[in-house]
Amino acid sequence: MTIDEMRRLPLETFLQRLGCHPVVQKRNDLWYNAPYREEKTPSFKVNTDRNIWFDFGAGHGGDIFTLAGELIRSTDFLTQAKYISDTVGGNFVPLPAPRPAKERAAEPAFQQVEQKTLIYGVLKDYLAQRGISPEVAARHCRQISYRVHGKPYFAIGFPNMSGGWELRSKLFKGCVPPKDISLVSNQKTPTDVCDVFEGFFDFLSAATLGVAEGNDAVVLNSVGNLAKSFPRLDGYAKINCWLDNDEAGRKTFEVLRARYKEKVVDCSGLYAGCKDLNEHLQKKLQEKTTNNKTLKFRL
Repeated sequence: MTIDEMRRLPLETFLQRLGCHPVVQKRNDLWYNAPYREEKTPSFKVNTDRNIWFDFGAGHGGDIFTLAGELIRSTDFLTQAKYISDTVGGNFVPLPAPRPAKERAAEPAFQQVEQKTLIYGVLKDYLAQRGISPEVAARHCRQISYRVHGKPYFAIGFPNMSGGWELRSKLFKGCVPPKDISLVSNQKTPTDVCDVFEGFFDFLSAATLGVAEGNDAVVLNSVGNLAKSFPRLDGYAKINCWLDNDEAGRKTFEVLRARYKEKVVDCSGLYAGCKDLNEHLQKKLQEKTTNNKTLKFRL
């Protein structure tokens, strides 16, 4: 892909490859939940005519390159371009531009990336808000500390197959490149069943609910990574799909059904009425808390 091709790429297409879909459409404006942080009321607007975005919650916006910069926390233009190309499946290999001998090379977006056991209370509180116990998260996630332009950050990290990390916190949603699927293998006993999830919070929700115990799992980390999962899924006799109850989830299921036929099982009926499995888990926990309070009041 050339720079001009990237600049012309519709923002809604780029966001779709990241697994982000509009919540509301008003004429030429698409409203999303911000793709790089958690929010319940969409404040991120894409104007399809001008192909620009603006985040009213953060007070800034721009084009596809500035959006890529927000997602990977990098102001380096070539790093942004490489991320866009990787996301949409392009092949961008920029030629090195001539520069003065004393000019320093661009620093990587993420520096001093370190992993350790989940210990920070603020991360455990965020997990609890999503219905995930620290014990469940600790079996599959790590606490990731990193620096961007010298500033320290931390988040919950979920490893992918290429050595990258999916990052989540109350304030940030992103990825330490490279972007890829994640595979969780049941090493105790062989299994011919694999569960497919869009994101790792849905996987953690399944572990919390106990609905996929003993199976292997593939976490796409974006529906745009679906094709990368085929070499892993080809060998299973049964594929359980725990995909989002939205258009992207349905289309992803249709692609899997077309490839694997009767091997594929749609499990989304368990959380009908909810966007995804994690929302279903939070709803069940809220109902349990309400019922316990009602029972205590009656006693």
